[in-house]
Amino acid sequence: MRNSSLDVKPLAGGLGAEILGVDLRTDLPAEEWRTIDAAFAEHGVIFFREQDLTPEQHIAFAGHFGPINVNRFFTPVPGHPQIAEVRKEPHHRKNIGEVWHTDHSYDEIPALGSVLLAREVPEVGGDTMFANMYLAYETLSDGYKRMLEGLRAVHSSRHIFGPNAAYHGNDLKDRLANASLAVQDAVHPVVIAHPITGRKALYVNPNFTVGIEGWTAEESRALFDHLFRHAVRPEFTCRFRWRNGSIAIWDNRCTWHLAINDYHGHRRLMHRITIDGTRLH
Repeated sequence: MRNSSLDVKPLAGGLGAEILGVDLRTDLPAEEWRTIDAAFAEHGVIFFREQDLTPEQHIAFAGHFGPINVNRFFTPVPGHPQIAEVRKEPHHRKNIGEVWHTDHSYDEIPALGSVLLAREVPEVGGDTMFANMYLAYETLSDGYKRMLEGLRAVHSSRHIFGPNAAYHGNDLKDRLANASLAVQDAVHPVVIAHPITGRKALYVNPNFTVGIEGWTAEESRALFDHLFRHAVRPEFTCRFRWRNGSIAIWDNRCTWHLAINDYHGHRRLMHRITIDGTRLH
């Protein structure tokens, strides 16, 4: 994972790596892209520091990984609908993404990943945590794995972004929109084979997964109570401290993430691009 110009440094034992020695504003040679792609596949989430990208450069970098998905619920950056604004002002109490989740699991063809660029972050707080869903699956007992094989889970956007979502009663209402578009329900396998690595990963999450197909709500809750606690064991996670110009790109097919809301009274502005994926199996 090293060549003449790039250095890949793992961030934690569970997942995550920082890539040093690269300027994403430039046209990268093929060998540097190979290093970045290999690090992304191996570590699940990769980080870059001190990347003062224009919106056009941000879009170009994200486009290397796949087609861009225009987010329908977040406020777009003016003039750049491909970039969603993830913002919390000093007077806001709620932040976006404070529950463990994977982006767009409510879509029939979920997102491959997301590219998040820090524009303005507080001096302290506002970190993001990530969790490894390969390890969440692999550390289950053989008996539990057999039970999960063949199960399919229902994912939905309605309770998070729809007309009756909780955000209409709090200060997120100024930062989310298009509640009428929150009509997506999708069904995916509880355990997927990653389309690139082939490794099996747990593919349910606390924010968007609402039930197991063919099970009662009570039965589904009992399963989720165990899986959701198990999946965020500390040894499966890493925590990233942002600085202005930091970038993270994570693989939604094998990771969860959570934005820590511990910076009340301070501004945090992030620009996010979501990358389209493929159907999961």
